[in-house]
Amino acid sequence: MLLDGKRLLITGVLDPRSIAFSAARTAQEQGAEVVLTGFGRGRRLTERAAARLPHPPDVIELDVTEPDDVAAAVAEIGERWGGLDGLLHAIGFAPASCLGGGFLDAPWEDVATALQVSTYSYAALGSAFADLLADGGAVVGLDFDAAVAWPGYDWMGVAKAGLESANRYLARDLGPRGIRVNLVAAGPLHTIAARSIDGFTQFDDVWNERAPLGWDLRDPEPVARTICALLSDWMPAVTGEIVHADGGVHAVGAGVPADVATGTAADATGTDADAG
Repeated sequence: MLLDGKRLLITGVLDPRSIAFSAARTAQEQGAEVVLTGFGRGRRLTERAAARLPHPPDVIELDVTEPDDVAAAVAEIGERWGGLDGLLHAIGFAPASCLGGGFLDAPWEDVATALQVSTYSYAALGSAFADLLADGGAVVGLDFDAAVAWPGYDWMGVAKAGLESANRYLARDLGPRGIRVNLVAAGPLHTIAARSIDGFTQFDDVWNERAPLGWDLRDPEPVARTICALLSDWMPAVTGEIVHADGGVHAVGAGVPADVATGTAADATGTDADAG
């Protein structure tokens, strides 16, 4: 199996519809031993979701904005396993003022929260767990393509752009220790977090029109499989990368219909797709 014997720490499991839940399930099916994280009142949601996995894993406390929590989580994983093979960073949060058209009005305090949770924590966790991950470990983070400005995404889009840059620097600094660092840029999925973004439904039309491979907004498994591939030993020379698991939308220019992009259209002068 792809992850036979691997020890993985997976953050961000809030409910069975989340990408992180699907990644945890796929990892277990591929032979991995998994521990989840949660904190505060949200930990109960994580524990409920954990109970629905093939092998219900333990859930440890981890608030990424609290250095003491991070240190305690590192110590607990060290005592449990003595090392760590992979870490999934599936953490993102922005206050309501930072989303849904609030880009020009969001106060710095809210923007700072979005950047700390969604961007800085990626580097903080990678650094904190580096000793346990050394010599073959992998860090994988969840991204949403930050090359353009998306409707309603606002400061979360800025946070994701920072995440993409942080990924390159973290790969640079952890590479000499044998640790690979990569992001998976997923297409839009109907998770609880996504539905909280005003204007998210506009993504549906973009992906329906432009994904050469098609895209199912209710199926996180293709993203989960990509995550697990990066956590495995099968990509030993890949680091600092953003792997797009989005049906190919990132590669298709605005206004290019999916059937034209794949070369199947009889008439390439047909109606342009919605540019989104």
